[in-house]
Amino acid sequence: MNPTNLPHSSIKQSRRSFLHTNLLALGAGAVSALNLEPRGCVVAAEAAATRTFPRRIKLGVVGNGGRGAWIADLFRQHGGYEMWAVSDYFQEVAEACGDALGVDPARRFSTLSGYQRLIESGVEAVALETPPAFFPEHARAAVEAGLHVYLAKPVAVDVPGCLVIEAAAKQATARQRCFLVDYQLPTDPHNQEVMRQVEAGAIGPVATVNSHYYAGPFADPAFTDSYADRLRHLIWCNDVAMGGGYHVNACIHAVDAALWVAGSRPVAAMGVSRRMRFNPHGDSHDVFSIVLEFENGLTISHRGEHLDNQSDFSVICQIQGQSGYAETCYGGKAFFKGRDDGYNGQVENLYEAGARRNIARFHEDVLAGRCENPTVRRAVDGALTTILGREAALRRTRLTMLQLLQENQRLEVDLRGLKR
Repeated sequence: MNPTNLPHSSIKQSRRSFLHTNLLALGAGAVSALNLEPRGCVVAAEAAATRTFPRRIKLGVVGNGGRGAWIADLFRQHGGYEMWAVSDYFQEVAEACGDALGVDPARRFSTLSGYQRLIESGVEAVALETPPAFFPEHARAAVEAGLHVYLAKPVAVDVPGCLVIEAAAKQATARQRCFLVDYQLPTDPHNQEVMRQVEAGAIGPVATVNSHYYAGPFADPAFTDSYADRLRHLIWCNDVAMGGGYHVNACIHAVDAALWVAGSRPVAAMGVSRRMRFNPHGDSHDVFSIVLEFENGLTISHRGEHLDNQSDFSVICQIQGQSGYAETCYGGKAFFKGRDDGYNGQVENLYEAGARRNIARFHEDVLAGRCENPTVRRAVDGALTTILGREAALRRTRLTMLQLLQENQRLEVDLRGLKR
């Protein structure tokens, strides 16, 4: 029950509904093909065209399907980027995205090694929007080539991948290169204000935290002779080795909000999970109940469901304090209610607004030479925490973070038959 009677979900266009209604229906086409420029985007693009920048950053975008093409167009609309190169496993997808962005046909690359040719094409920075199993390899190569990195979440699907990202980001900082991970929820000013008040003690000491992520599933058809068929339409989200599974790939938004409160990684997790979507083929579970334990005694309880069951999209972090209550969210009301004070803010259009804020921040950081890269620590902690929760729930046992790190289990994707 929500004691303040505030709605838990009032997103105009949620992240998940955006993906399902626009991306899954039409597949991995370019932004122009999806016709995804509502008036707000047009206004933003017109405003960007009037801005002047000391220079434009030569950008390459790796992963040009639905979200990749969409976010590439946000970079274009910003005005401070030169859309220099694109790369996707599928040549026709790279071509469509390249057409939409005005990229020279000579700098549109494909196959599994396309990212390498993009890195060598003269770019200054890369935006990585592929399935997350590829992120560690791609990010490490980009940093070693001296490039700035803009990375989607989750940063990896397993512990070795998280450690590669952590090392790559440290190398980037040492080489004065920017490395930004694109989480939208913490960029929202209302979420920021609520957390500022929580940290200032407005609800008293935090007693417990509850988070949830409720949304529909991704399409999950039967496997074919080639894994290439699962690289389209976000089908890979159903496969743990490629996408991390539903908990790591989607629930991570709510878990990230909870870790914002905790301020550290958990020391252990326990939970249960199972598959309940219709006719599943991928191995990811889609219903979760997980408890995270922290060194200071704090517990976080997370629930996740990814079912076509008519429930609303809802991503909430509830913070129970000794003398008050607060919520942060992906859409709807971000608020706190204390004994003597309160705050109430509407989080709107966060999927797009947060990406725009991160794109602008990345540009500013690159030009200003700000390379502390603070988003990486939190992103790695979030990935490790959701991997811990995924494994504890799968095994139906209590699993410590130390055990998870010592196991250092690598997930292998069968890429046989794919074009190199």
